[in-house]
Amino acid sequence: MATITAKTFLITGVSSGLGRAFAEGALVAGHRVIGTVRTESDADTFAALAAAGRAYPLILDVTNFAAIPAAVAEAERHAGGVEVLVNNAGYGHEGALEESSMDDLQRQFAANVYGPVAMMKAVLPGMRKRRSGHIVNVTSMGGFITMPGISFYCGSKFALEGISEALGKEVADFGIRVTALAPGQFRTDWAGRSMDRTPRSIFDYDAVMDPIRAARQAKSGNQPGDPYKAAQALLAIVDAETPPVRLFLGEDALGVVHQKLDAMKAEIAAWDALSRSTSFAS
Repeated sequence: MATITAKTFLITGVSSGLGRAFAEGALVAGHRVIGTVRTESDADTFAALAAAGRAYPLILDVTNFAAIPAAVAEAERHAGGVEVLVNNAGYGHEGALEESSMDDLQRQFAANVYGPVAMMKAVLPGMRKRRSGHIVNVTSMGGFITMPGISFYCGSKFALEGISEALGKEVADFGIRVTALAPGQFRTDWAGRSMDRTPRSIFDYDAVMDPIRAARQAKSGNQPGDPYKAAQALLAIVDAETPPVRLFLGEDALGVVHQKLDAMKAEIAAWDALSRSTSFAS
């Protein structure tokens, strides 16, 4: 049996959901984990997950961008240079675009885009110096397919997908890999207490929004995805010699992604002539 080479992970949002499963999976596999939490009680709970300081809690709000560099540097002094960053912290916003405020949009992007970027900027100098590292940005199947009623959320995940793919090309020569990890529906609190919901106000959207909101709330707690199997998938890509640029998790995610790809190909073909008509005549 191969001996594991212990790595230092930095995982954001480890107090619950996928973040907790990712952290527990990495700890069980023998790695060290710096995990961001929001409260002292969550810090104590996380620190108790492993002996000998292998679970290092870091009290940090990822939307406090100015605090991130010093917090990460302090954590690295205790736990070692971050070899794997998992940007997991974030939340979902549900609401029709017209009903949702610009403040809703700014908060969604602060948590789901700007915070992850600030975390990446904090660990990249060390990774670049060591000429190795792996950044895993937890996006969503909603970062490729879209659904009505979560336009701000989809927009934030599309943005993180694009940033991840472009960054991967910027840092590849330094031995740093970047993966967008795109889950489908997993059995977490994402659609329950963790979701921010804009109150309904425009009756014209009732036919679209009411069934969607009811179905999402009914499915909360009964989603098909197993967070602990997602953790094993995370460990597999971190251990891979050539990790994927993007990995969808779950049969539900694969199903809707293939549907979209087929629809995109059909639409591109249908409008091919008009697309080509904009070039200068040769």
